[in-house]
Amino acid sequence: MRVSMTLSLPRRPSSAARARHVLTTLLSLTDATEDTRANLAVLITEACSNAIIHGAPESDVDIAISIDENGCLLEVGNRGSSPDNTRLDAGLPAPLTVGGRGLPLIAALADTAAFVSGPPNRVLLRITKQFTDARAAPNR
Repeated sequence: MRVSMTLSLPRRPSSAARARHVLTTLLSLTDATEDTRANLAVLITEACSNAIIHGAPESDVDIAISIDENGCLLEVGNRGSSPDNTRLDAGLPAPLTVGGRGLPLIAALADTAAFVSGPPNRVLLRITKQFTDARAAPNR
């Protein structure tokens, strides 16, 4: 099975929830475990939330979802500029700091996650998650 979908959602908080809902619906067609589905739901929510918060005004949040029997590829983009020297696996901020936990959380839950080159004035975050922990096939 292979399924792909692209979305272009307005830059507002409800778009993160809509993207998560679409992804979880598509994942219900797979043999991914509940833990993998939950991790992917967090990944798309965090990536979309960052695009919404940090995107240019009047910018849409562009999302590409690609799922096959091996895993899921998420790409979340928006108009703006990539964070300077931002490492996804950077340490967490001080405990009382507001924000700053999304990228480290994405790095912890994803198999790979990186800002990739795209068109000028565009930010694109590419995330992969393998279904290595897929449910075992039933015995027949």
